[in-house]
Amino acid sequence: MLSPSEPALILASASTSRARLLEKAGIAASVQPAAVDEDEIKHAMRGAKAPATDAAVALAELKAKRVSHQAPQNLVIGADQILECGDIWFDKPVDMDHARAHLLSLSGKTHSLANAVCVAKGGAILWHHVNTVELTMRKLDDAFLDQYLEASGEAILSSVGAYQLEGRGIHLFSRIDGDFFSILGLPMLPLLDFLRGHGIGVSK
Repeated sequence: MLSPSEPALILASASTSRARLLEKAGIAASVQPAAVDEDEIKHAMRGAKAPATDAAVALAELKAKRVSHQAPQNLVIGADQILECGDIWFDKPVDMDHARAHLLSLSGKTHSLANAVCVAKGGAILWHHVNTVELTMRKLDDAFLDQYLEASGEAILSSVGAYQLEGRGIHLFSRIDGDFFSILGLPMLPLLDFLRGHGIGVSK
């Protein structure tokens, strides 16, 4: 439970990228990751042949609701992304070898990144936003991959697809169609519009 002195907004995510986006926009938020078994939920939804966007929405809403039950007076942001290429859903790589394998699988192909964000209060969803970004990766050779992985380091393990578009990851792509901020973790323009309507952030 938050004390009265803490921000009225909670980010139900361990993502440093999402926290950084809010911070750089001047939005004060406490970070309280939700205890959710994402793998189990994804497995169940894959078994039900649900689209990636539905799975992202389900995870975002579950995270937000779970934390908002613990802090019912606060607005809670829940978010999730699912990277889909062909018929495969990608998770965050567990180590640098997996990061290399993921990048090789995506090399020279177009993949989609399903993004969902919602805001809950008292266990109820007040708002949600869903979008999909299409990203086309260049054909990557071994020399470039070696250089990219060495220069980027283990920081890329926190990114689905093993890329961080705000850094060296931009060199991986030949085309991007969709919202840049969503790739980083949050669709900032619609989210900020919602938050302003609830007295959080710069007033209109």
